[in-house]
Amino acid sequence: METEHTFAQLEISYKNCVHNYRYFRSKLKPSTKLLILIKANAYGHGAVEFAKLMEKEGADYFAVAHPIEGIELRKGGIKLPILILTTGTDYYKEMVEYNLEPGIPNLYSLEFFTNVLKEMNVTDYPVHIKLDTGMHRLGFMEKELPALIENLKGNKNVKVQSIYSHLCVADCPEWDEFTLSQIKLYQKMAPQIDAVCKNKPIHHILNSPGQERFSEYQMDMCRLGVGIYGISFVDQNLLKPAASLKCKILQIKELEVTDGTVGYGRWGRLHPEGKTIIATLPLGYADGINRHLGRGNAQFCVNGVMCPTIGNICMDMCMIDVTKANAKVGDTVTIFGDKPHANDLARILDTIPYEIFTSVAKRIKRVVVD
Repeated sequence: METEHTFAQLEISYKNCVHNYRYFRSKLKPSTKLLILIKANAYGHGAVEFAKLMEKEGADYFAVAHPIEGIELRKGGIKLPILILTTGTDYYKEMVEYNLEPGIPNLYSLEFFTNVLKEMNVTDYPVHIKLDTGMHRLGFMEKELPALIENLKGNKNVKVQSIYSHLCVADCPEWDEFTLSQIKLYQKMAPQIDAVCKNKPIHHILNSPGQERFSEYQMDMCRLGVGIYGISFVDQNLLKPAASLKCKILQIKELEVTDGTVGYGRWGRLHPEGKTIIATLPLGYADGINRHLGRGNAQFCVNGVMCPTIGNICMDMCMIDVTKANAKVGDTVTIFGDKPHANDLARILDTIPYEIFTSVAKRIKRVVVD
């Protein structure tokens, strides 16, 4: 059974989450709904914990990738509607039992789910139709609409709750023409589905960067993913980190150059003159500290001082050089948060902050603070 760290935790800042939520909310009309992405354990922030904060703040909808994630939220007491983005053909009965709403990306999924609903004697069950406007990952393409519409005409088992698509380069100004073409295609496709629906489906296409850069196309609802966790595509100063990964120093060692090296492979080199003071931390690559952050490539914050890693990152531990930090056992070390920011680690690893967040292992305790 996996246990939680007692000396390392991901601190979720309630104040910062509210700040980010209200920043994006301010860009929307009062009537526009806001859907929060809670997939991938709330981008590593703790699904149930984060969902409860957003439910309290006034979110209208949640979305997750897989049915199992939705079931976890329901078991955790979450009441808001939950959209399942990647439904596949499994867990359809469980989705109905837990009142989860599947995204439908193709005719096969629609027919499969309809048959499940017939077996369960369920009618007018909410589904969300996914349109492919250019990302070409999931969704109905324009040429597939006639078959979809024909199915929906006589389908009493489902109710189209929303029609949505996904922008793939809303964060890239050099591709704005393509983004606008996606929106234009959506605006052409969605009304054709509306025409065969008894209800008026919710329309949504904007993601986090879309809301920051194309809010005039907010439609009926917007989906807020990485933005709520503190990543801006306009000005990072506008948002605050939703969480900080912190730990306590396990041990301090004062070493001379004659003591040799530090860590696996002897990659940790000591200062040629004077003492090198190293601190051992209870976090390693099994906790989400990528090995490429070792050997001095990254710096973590101790007592306001940025301290470089020394030697290789181990599975459950890593070492940092705290020679200039006046550190002691039990002092707090910030891996990411305000300083360093997740963006800083992402740049070192040539990746995106999404990966930094989602890499934090589940054995790290999530704690809501302030």
